[in-house]
Amino acid sequence: MIVTIVGTGLIGGSMALVARSSGFAQRVIGVESRSDHAATALSLGLVDEMCDLEEAIERSDFIVLSVPVNAVENLLPRILDNVNKQVVMDVSSIKLGVIECIRNHPNNKRFVPTHPMWGTEYSGPRAASGDAFRNKAAVICNKENCDADALLQVQEFYKYLQMHLVYMDAAEHDIHVAYVSHISHITSFALANTVLEKEKEENAIFELASGGFESTVRLAKSNAATWVPIFMQNRDNVLDVLNEHIHQLKKFKACLEKENYTYLEELITDANKINRIIK
Repeated sequence: MIVTIVGTGLIGGSMALVARSSGFAQRVIGVESRSDHAATALSLGLVDEMCDLEEAIERSDFIVLSVPVNAVENLLPRILDNVNKQVVMDVSSIKLGVIECIRNHPNNKRFVPTHPMWGTEYSGPRAASGDAFRNKAAVICNKENCDADALLQVQEFYKYLQMHLVYMDAAEHDIHVAYVSHISHITSFALANTVLEKEKEENAIFELASGGFESTVRLAKSNAATWVPIFMQNRDNVLDVLNEHIHQLKKFKACLEKENYTYLEELITDANKINRIIK
């Protein structure tokens, strides 16, 4: 199995590491638009070689698209133009737009839309981890639209990554990730901007930032090049969850303004119910 990873950053680089170390891939080819990332991926041994996209497609059995979602929509039709028996998958956080962009492509059944539910606030090849995906969920969307052999290979790949599989409709997936992932990033970005605006003493932030603040604002380190396209593509769902989030914040604000601490306690107690789901 020769595997090509298009985009050798956090997710792609981690997949490259595991693909080879697990034995799924005999050889890993990297395709990278940034020369610094290409050099780093090679020096770290994430890939065996770098080459251009057309050559990589021709030589590969299995192609992973690990680039921002707007780039996926640009590259995917071009890749499918050149595939024969190759399997193509992506790792994008948004699925519906990706599927729509190749809906009428004659080779669209060679594509399997996926979303591995793992990531960190870091980016680039140096952030890659060989232990990234173990025991995490990987979502496969609209599996009925994929060739059986393509779906089977992608399922096997995720087993090598030691992930468990979840199957969803693409539209439902995009709604769910708006609530459990995308709003977390917006909240973190907004909190970081709030603190940076109000707290002018950087030393105070550094010295006094406790575990709660640090864990909440951690995602604010995430790359804008990744997240702006996600928010653009999932705009309607993100706006829906953002409106609800603002509504909940207004409840807390009103409690403090009106000194209604009984209701404040109720809100916090209601929030504690998340313990049933997340330990």
